[in-house]
Amino acid sequence: MSTRLIPLEDFFRNAQEAAYQLSPDGRFLSFMAPYKDCMNVFVKPTTGGEAIRLTSETERSIGGYAWADDDRLVYVKDHGGDENYALYGIRPDGTDGRAYTAFDGVKTVIIDDLEEVPGQMIIGLNRRNPEVFDPYRLDLNTGELTLLAENPGNWQGWTTDHQGRLRAVTAIEDGVNTTLLYRPDDTEPFKPVLTTNFRESVNFMEFTPDDRLVYAATNLHRDKVALVLMDPADCSEIEPLYEHPRYDISSITYSRRRKKLLAVYVTGHKEPIRHYFDDEERQLRERIQAHFPGRRYGVADSNKAETLYIIYVGGDRTRGSYWLYDATTDKAEKIADIAPWLHEDELSEMHAVNYTTRDGLEIEAYLSLPAGLTPDTARGLPVVVNPHGGPWARDVWGYDSEAQFLCNRGYAVFQMNFRGSTGYGRRFLEAGYGQWGLKMQDDITDGVCWLTDKGIADPSRIAIYGGSYGGYATLAGLAFTPDLYACGVDYVGVSNLLTFMQTIPPYWQPMLQMMYEQVGHPDHDRERLEATSPALHADQIKAPLFVAQGANDPRVNKAESDQMVEALRRRGVDVEYMVKDDEGHGFMRQANRFDFYRAMERFLARHIGTDANKRD
Repeated sequence: MSTRLIPLEDFFRNAQEAAYQLSPDGRFLSFMAPYKDCMNVFVKPTTGGEAIRLTSETERSIGGYAWADDDRLVYVKDHGGDENYALYGIRPDGTDGRAYTAFDGVKTVIIDDLEEVPGQMIIGLNRRNPEVFDPYRLDLNTGELTLLAENPGNWQGWTTDHQGRLRAVTAIEDGVNTTLLYRPDDTEPFKPVLTTNFRESVNFMEFTPDDRLVYAATNLHRDKVALVLMDPADCSEIEPLYEHPRYDISSITYSRRRKKLLAVYVTGHKEPIRHYFDDEERQLRERIQAHFPGRRYGVADSNKAETLYIIYVGGDRTRGSYWLYDATTDKAEKIADIAPWLHEDELSEMHAVNYTTRDGLEIEAYLSLPAGLTPDTARGLPVVVNPHGGPWARDVWGYDSEAQFLCNRGYAVFQMNFRGSTGYGRRFLEAGYGQWGLKMQDDITDGVCWLTDKGIADPSRIAIYGGSYGGYATLAGLAFTPDLYACGVDYVGVSNLLTFMQTIPPYWQPMLQMMYEQVGHPDHDRERLEATSPALHADQIKAPLFVAQGANDPRVNKAESDQMVEALRRRGVDVEYMVKDDEGHGFMRQANRFDFYRAMERFLARHIGTDANKRD
């Protein structure tokens, strides 16, 4: 274990500087940094000099930002975690601040920043109908919004070409089948070209330089999502470009300057997987890697000329640093450390491990151990089992603030990509459909058994903690395997599958039928949903529970936590409940994060930590 107890705040305080970007002309560096405990946007010259703070938010951090063109940045913010993000703009000298879409109860999504069309963006607004987003062309100089198409009620996932024209859109038919609509230019109507079940996917990632064909990510007629060259007029596959035997592809690199597909990226178990289509790109990446031997890096941004690059360098024991790389001189200069107060030699390794479930499925997982321990030397540790949210997401190898904090306090942390996690192909994803609280939960249980069989875990000191779906898995673990866990921490988690489906955000409505197949139908599958809703089986929970919830959560309504807490308290079960009135689906404010993790630290210490050892 680390020789020093690192202050809790050091793990969860705002970054010193983060989210670095380059202006398109390369003259400015932009980043986010704290101002009165909220993350705000700053700009400074690339050549050096003092930074200018462009935003002054003190209630809630900026939700994200980007360069719209050389003369303007845009950013989004919501109110109290309601996720109704509004779009704002400002010039890099701090003048001409604009509120482009500050409409009450309206959410803004960015469809295309139109990198090749200065002064314009294409955005989506659910202003006309809260359930759907209409695409608008936004003039950043005048603020004028031009409606490009009226969403009939089920369109989403727009694709633009290199001229900024809307060329394709996905329609959700009956919430289950998906139709891809296409048009050869923006003067003609959209016409359907392919209809599939939602289990099959076709995602237009980028048009070819002539705007005629597309590079598409698809699992049509295959298990893994592959990269193919496709004709968008009929979705016929012209040429397969890359397919990995174990994983779905994640992203591509495309050069707008050179008008060329450069590479495809795959998220592996630990090491990144890159496949190159261009030798110049391969050589560039090799030169960059030479500056950071043995380190993990990624290209965070570049200028339009593709001569300057912002490089993020990270790993499992650091929040990382940003570097400015000049491709013309092959020089790399450090810009900033994200968290200079943390030191790698005091932090823990994240070990990539595998185990097999009771029905023979191989699960990739991550085991973080107190500093100095390995899976071969760790024995009899208190463990925090941490299933991810989503559930259609996945854990990845790298730095994790929660895991580092818990390891520093003497706990092992176990994270697993149970069935239903993304990135492992269609069969693995679909194996989780209809399995909330069933086989998905068994995968978590089997991982715990793997830890105890190896002697890594002390069977009497195992906790389960997660957020969102991970919160559901926490409650399901306590209710359906009540002897497995000593305690649990539920963070904005689902407790009742029936009420959860009734309180989803309005813009999820077009996907409701799909969710019925993925989770369950409240009428047809009522018996199963009742059987797997922890709130309806609170009488089976006997381990202490800590629940945390944002009052404004649009995804997992506060009623999910309320009913769970009420059911347990009626039975006299020890349950601690933290509600933050200024938060949504997760705590964004620094002070609230500190409160949550302080409470978690005390809770775990009482039940599986050093304090637990002192109990009678």
